[in-house]
Amino acid sequence: MVVAFAFDYAFSFGWYGVAFAFVFAGGASFISYWNSDKVALSLSHAHPADRATYARLYNLVEGLTIASGLPMPALYIVDDPAPNAFATGRDPKHASIAVTSGLLEKMNRIELEGVLAHELSHVKNYDIRVSSIAVCLVGVVAALSDIGIRMFIFGGSRRNNNNGGGDSNAIMMVLAFIVIILAPLMATIMQLAVSRKREALADVSAVEMTRYPPGLISALEKLRDDQTSVKVNSRATAHLWIEEPMDHYEGDNKKKSRWSHLFDTHPPIEDRIAALREM
Repeated sequence: MVVAFAFDYAFSFGWYGVAFAFVFAGGASFISYWNSDKVALSLSHAHPADRATYARLYNLVEGLTIASGLPMPALYIVDDPAPNAFATGRDPKHASIAVTSGLLEKMNRIELEGVLAHELSHVKNYDIRVSSIAVCLVGVVAALSDIGIRMFIFGGSRRNNNNGGGDSNAIMMVLAFIVIILAPLMATIMQLAVSRKREALADVSAVEMTRYPPGLISALEKLRDDQTSVKVNSRATAHLWIEEPMDHYEGDNKKKSRWSHLFDTHPPIEDRIAALREM
């Protein structure tokens, strides 16, 4: 809304311009809502899991869905040695869970159950819907910001061109310009904050589902200690995985500062483990 009003002030689009921005954002969110699962699975190079080959995976998911009252999701495999998993889909009836081949190889049955319960919790809590809309709206804000900056550079402000400016008008124009420039950064920070909160919630929900905190704790410890990263990853889908799929930080000299965590899609694994140990 702030970006839309900044556009309206700077370029004198009027209320029809603001209305167009909302329609554009709503349409983009709707498309994202209906197609988020296909996009995420395609970007991750996931393929359907064969029931005979991955019987243990199917047995664990079926047991968890029966216990939690969820419909059976579609299961996918990502051929990658790094242990990781993600859930996607607009609602429980259209959900999919993808796990890497590395996760199946490195996790025992109890640990794998904890990871799958975490992903099913995302489905149960409708986190995919929330995250998809948040990501889409951040993209819309970024697109509007890019258009606004280009209009400032190449065309100037219609308000300045038409009204001749003035001190108060110049101050408002500077503020509008600042809003348009900083909006993508602030929107991204807000989206990532939402993602971190939903990850923490999914951890708690997973333990409620399995009734066994040590299972997920042990899985998170293995994810923390494993230094491999998913080869096929994207910032667009990083928030979906149980662990951020980007490169790990190694060594004390590469530890992140507290400020840098603003741009993480997940809470620090140590914090997640500590929260589960308190349950």
